[in-house]
Amino acid sequence: MKTPPPSFAFARVAALTAAVCLLLAGCSAVGGTDEASGANAAGGPRLKIALIAHGGKGDDFWELVHKGAQAAAAKDGIDLTYANDSDPARQAALMRDAIKQRVDGIAVTLAKPSAMTGPVKEARAAGIPVVGLNSGIDIWRSAGLLGFFGQDESVAGRAVGDKLDDLKARHALCVIHERGNVSLEARCAGVKKAFGGETENLYVDGTDLDAVTASIATRLSQDPSIDEVVTNGAQFAPAAVKSARQARSKARVATFDLNKDLVEAVQDGDVQFAVDQQPYLQGYLAVDSLWLYKTNGNTLGGGEKPVLTGPAFVTKANVGAVAKLAAAGTR
Repeated sequence: MKTPPPSFAFARVAALTAAVCLLLAGCSAVGGTDEASGANAAGGPRLKIALIAHGGKGDDFWELVHKGAQAAAAKDGIDLTYANDSDPARQAALMRDAIKQRVDGIAVTLAKPSAMTGPVKEARAAGIPVVGLNSGIDIWRSAGLLGFFGQDESVAGRAVGDKLDDLKARHALCVIHERGNVSLEARCAGVKKAFGGETENLYVDGTDLDAVTASIATRLSQDPSIDEVVTNGAQFAPAAVKSARQARSKARVATFDLNKDLVEAVQDGDVQFAVDQQPYLQGYLAVDSLWLYKTNGNTLGGGEKPVLTGPAFVTKANVGAVAKLAAAGTR
């Protein structure tokens, strides 16, 4: 057999090398994401995922949830739709709209389970997988969800009750800013169960921050024995601090949830501590889990156990480590 000239042999080697590289690149891309186009690298259409939340507009907490969901969608090449409404009937309508659009998966909060279990059943009947996040840890399995990502609010409430005992508090006011929200009720019930002192609930209109401030101040003025105010959202803690000053009360303030302003309040000592349930992580895991289920049949928690994202205490002792992340908008 005649030996080919060196230039021809080099060309054959180069061609074979290129073919092997293309083959390997194709194999490694299966099930992954095409970063250039954002489409699923397997060549199929982009998955359409809807996140339907109960949070109000302009709420820092839900902005973090949304950011986490967007990060997962960008990584996985997902077309993400985010919609939210604090009214349970309208939230249910948003979910039914997503079902009509035949999305590939839905992530939903179950703050008002009685309104949302119907749409969840409709999604399942339409063959659309649904996961839960943030609210509904006691109902997600019976509702037929694939998984749940959030905080066990009863456990978090009991942890706060224990913390108040450590701080030698005697009378706690637990502020609930949304009536009927099962998560907020569970938190305050947990505080009451674990706390050795007296616990009472105060219901306020969370859509009106001035009214929240006034309501807390009025109650503190009425009962000087209240020495601790526990709010259920980071945006309400500064209002409670203002309330205590207006009422000339010695009550200290602690809160569930975290945002950038609250980090600064903990650093300054205005707020004793915050319970961080990591909303960014909740949004991220909810969307990513649906991508994993649709592309690889995975379920996190085995479909039996929730994936807990909290509680974690942020105090003056450890707030420095959180501050940089809060400034970046992910904590």
